[in-house]
Parts: sequence; structure tokens; C-alpha cells
Amino acid sequence: MLSLNLGPLAISVGQGLIIVAFVVALIAGKLAARRRDLAIGDTLFNLAFLGFVTARIAFVVHYYPSYGLDPLAWIDIRDGGFEMVPSLIVIGFYAIYLAARQPSLRGPLGVALFAGGLAWGLTGGALSLIENQASQPPETELYTLEGTPTDLASLQQSAGNRPMVVNLWATWCPPCREEMPVLEQAQDERTDVLFVFANQREVVSTIRKFMDQMQLDMDHVVRDPRGGIGSQAGSAALPTTLFYNANGRLVDSHLGQLSKATLSRALERFDLPSTESTQAKELP
Repeated sequence: MLSLNLGPLAISVGQGLIIVAFVVALIAGKLAARRRDLAIGDTLFNLAFLGFVTARIAFVVHYYPSYGLDPLAWIDIRDGGFEMVPSLIVIGFYAIYLAARQPSLRGPLGVALFAGGLAWGLTGGALSLIENQASQPPETELYTLEGTPTDLASLQQSAGNRPMVVNLWATWCPPCREEMPVLEQAQDERTDVLFVFANQREVVSTIRKFMDQMQLDMDHVVRDPRGGIGSQAGSAALPTTLFYNANGRLVDSHLGQLSKATLSRALERFDLPSTESTQAKELP
């Protein structure tokens, strides 16, 4: 499962787990402080906001060449670009600072942070186990724009078992339209990666018209007439992008619009195995 639908809103499972962890921390903190006159809720909201801002700033700094001098891009969090490790470090140090200044806050704050961290760790671990058991490319029949049947495994095999990026999109989806030039550029630059653009439930004439209007020149554009990839991968939202390594194993996924920075981060997952393999070959 990659996404959760909350009415008309779709969020990634990872985002959902963070929300659950925060709610657990809030409940645990309020229970621990129920006999004291402490604004534990305000404290936790402040910590969460500080962590959120830190995570975004750290990501923008890390991938600054992809953002450049564009403040609107820095604050456009729709791309989902966040660095969790710096965020957790800042939250930890600020929590220690608050506890040192207000000793009565130590117990409730410690309980809240422990409960939230435990909830995040347990639910995230269980989700990872489930995803590892079903991480191969979905076995659903696709069609080229010429009408030839194919599937993801065949496409990857015919491309020499390169790492594969599978983008689920539709012409009516505004975020899909906005990220297409980013993906097209990546396709041209990363010839070591296979990019597959799987249109969801639309006819050939609609797809060709869209590509002509957007002046897109993309390889491996296929039709998924029943939306089988999204259903099997556990994501009903668009756009969704899946990242499979050379062995056909899912190593990352992204719900929502990709920016150049978030795409670069995801593609880095493909570089790690090759780096490790090269180092191993150089050993005597």
C-alpha cells in the first residue's frame, strides 16, 4: 500500500504514519500531564512545526542546485522534499532545551516523544515488511500506443534489465502535466535508467494529442487501460512514481508531483548498488 485516501485527499502512507505518530504523542502527552497545568499540546505542535521547517530547509540546502534562486520553489512543499534526520536532531535538542528550562515538562514531554517514536517505528517497520514481500513490478497487461501488448517485466528485460522508473499519469491531472518536463529531461540525461510512462485509463488519441500539445518526446509511453499498476501497487492517486532497481525490486515510491530535486533524490537509490559493486570489484 502506497497511499491512503481521506475523502478527496490522498496522502502517502509515510505521511499518514507521521500523522498517526503525532496523534499518539499528543494523546500520551496529555494523559501524562492531565494532573498538571502544562500546555503540552502547544509544546508538541511547536516541536512538530520546528521539525517540519527544518526538514524542508535541510532538503533545499542539500539539493540547492536543483532549486536555484527561486524562493517559490523553496516553499513549494508539494514535491514532498524533506530531510528527516536533521529534523529529528533539531527536535531532540529543542526538547532537551525545553525540559531544562521547565523541569515539570520533562515527564509528559518524554512520554509523548517516546510514544510517538514507538508508534512511528512499529507501524513503519510493519509496512516495510509488507512492501518487501510484494515489491516486484505489477503483472498487469499494458499496451504500446501502437497497440502491442506488453508488461513492465518485459519492458525492463528488453532494456537490458536497467533500473526502471514507472510514472503513473493522466492527461487530466494537473500535477502530472507539471512534472512531465522534469521526467522528460531526466530520461534524456539518465540513459542508464529505463523510464516508463504508464497512462491510466485513457485512449490513444487523447494521449497523442496531449503529447503534441505539450511538445513531449518521451520513449516507452504505454497504456494501462484498467489502472492495474496502481491497483496492484496500492496507490489510487495520481501522479504516482515507482522506482525499481535492476533486479526488479521496488526501492522507492513517490506520491504527488516530482520536482527535479525529489527526482534526483529518488534516482540516487539506483546509484548506491552500482557504487558498492564497483568498490567490491576493486578489492584484491
